[in-house]
Amino acid sequence: MKITASQVNELRKKTGAGMMDCKKALVEANGDMEVAIDVLRKKGQKVAAKRSDRETSEGLVFANTSNDGSKGYLVTLGCETDFVAKNDDFQKLTQSFVNIAMDKNPANIEEFKALKYDNELTVEEKITEQIGVIGEKLVLDYKVIDADYVVSYNHPGNQIATVVGFNKNGEEVAAAGKQVAMQVASMAPIALNKDSVSAETIARELEVGKELAIQEGKPAEMADKIAQGRLGKFFKENTLMEQAMFTDNKKTVTQFLKETDNDLTVTGFERVSLS
Repeated sequence: MKITASQVNELRKKTGAGMMDCKKALVEANGDMEVAIDVLRKKGQKVAAKRSDRETSEGLVFANTSNDGSKGYLVTLGCETDFVAKNDDFQKLTQSFVNIAMDKNPANIEEFKALKYDNELTVEEKITEQIGVIGEKLVLDYKVIDADYVVSYNHPGNQIATVVGFNKNGEEVAAAGKQVAMQVASMAPIALNKDSVSAETIARELEVGKELAIQEGKPAEMADKIAQGRLGKFFKENTLMEQAMFTDNKKTVTQFLKETDNDLTVTGFERVSLS
């Protein structure tokens, strides 16, 4: 059966695959467009299996909020190389996933992947298809937070993005919130406050602090006290509400927010960094 150029172009538009890949798929499918799409998807599945152990340290991340400001979304599409991440088609693909997340508001990544990408494919099937097209491992990640008001921040280059939830809304909260969202991007806190730090992390920091004190020649009976002091410093450097503002290190994030509204606080945050 002869495969026409118009068939190849139609399949290419539907899948984004290369012209030769589309022609081969159509030949294998005897010209049946739907079967050819499945052929390309199956090729993607094979590529995905072969590249399952590859690192996806490159890619793009986008943060956005719902129209009413009550939800914040972080959508990440990871790939293997910077070359792919900078490709216009990859950026459009990532943005299309962001649009779906904002339109359908999935509760988690599993629900997100099960959503329809178009009339033929789910989001997960689209990723598999594109693995075959691009030839690299692709990984979709998704985070969402709910709050009275959520602020998003995208660092230039779309390698770092954050969403931060607050217990109040309003213009002043939006302005202060943008500063805090940038704080999260810049200072990479591991938790909201010291009460949010895991017991395992605290135990590890105390053990390290005690061992360092002993190595420095401090008396054993003082090592525990010194370790507690170092833990306090750890909290100040690594928990959002106790961190010094990156724009003014004379005040903490808590103090900065109280200057806007005495009752204003952060209820949660998410941060993704690919750099």
